[in-house]
Amino acid sequence: MTRSSLLAAAALVALLTACDDGNTPSQPVYGANPPLPEQQRGLLPSMNIAKPANWGDRKPTVPEGFTVTAIATDLGIPRQTLVLPNGDILVAEGRGGSAPPLRPKDIIAGVIKSKGTTSVPSGNRITLLRDADGDGRYEERTVFADQLNAPYGLAFVNGQIYVANQDALVRFPYRDGQTRAEGPPEKVTDLPAYINHHWTKSLAASPDGRFLYVGIGSNSNITERGMPAEADRAMVWEIDAQTGAHRPYATGLRNPTALAIQPGTGTLWAVVNERDELGPNLVPDYLTSVREGGFYGWPYSYWGRTSIRAPSRRSRSWSPRRSSRTTPWARTSRPSASPSPRR
Repeated sequence: MTRSSLLAAAALVALLTACDDGNTPSQPVYGANPPLPEQQRGLLPSMNIAKPANWGDRKPTVPEGFTVTAIATDLGIPRQTLVLPNGDILVAEGRGGSAPPLRPKDIIAGVIKSKGTTSVPSGNRITLLRDADGDGRYEERTVFADQLNAPYGLAFVNGQIYVANQDALVRFPYRDGQTRAEGPPEKVTDLPAYINHHWTKSLAASPDGRFLYVGIGSNSNITERGMPAEADRAMVWEIDAQTGAHRPYATGLRNPTALAIQPGTGTLWAVVNERDELGPNLVPDYLTSVREGGFYGWPYSYWGRTSIRAPSRRSRSWSPRRSSRTTPWARTSRPSASPSPRR
């Protein structure tokens, strides 16, 4: 074995050891005011890699009276679902991202993290599931649209199905009961796709259909690729459905991976993945309402009201914990390996 191989093996063993350092709490921490431990920094980050299992070997734990049943299998990496007015279900299938590693430890961490991912090819399509007789079994399955680019977010409003690919927001006209798109999608607007460290594009539509909201994650853990790479990232866009014109609706949201509009109030909500590499129990991911013009801290701060404002933006700083109109429920995040601590 060469000296370089020995060094790589030693680093790999050290990284594996770091996956369970004995400091991980036995129970996840939830709530609007989770206790925040001291930061822990080291050469290698703590990681907890999920162990994939075939369907049936393990199932999610659910409350009493609930059950979990597979309604479709052998999908090409299902991401988000959308229930249509007639009860049909659309499933976005795909995987994107093209961010290259920056440091040797990124390569090692990538190998470790790959143990928790799938080898299934990206579907790059939207699949439609139908339970025609209402017995709870979705016996009909068709490809509604294919040849997409890592589709993720889905929304239906005013007779249009909107799909947030990793590089563009597109739409398909839809008639009730339709099982396949009648043609290629119409592009509404391009979405930031350079590097795509966080490639998923979450999506929600305003109740009147005038605006679409797209969550766009950062291009790094904590700006290690430089601030120019973060242009139009770590924010929620508001997009005019007719013209494709867009503007930042809220900023400082490191990776808003899910968006939803609260019925009756029209309030926009987001689930946000926070930064890594500060120890196994920092930083909490969170669920929060999203205020127009709000700045939520990334990359300058996390979890707590701050006087810092986004540079060159007239935005007010809001805390996911202390904002008077925000009621989040957070859990401690399990960091993945990314370089560079917060500055």
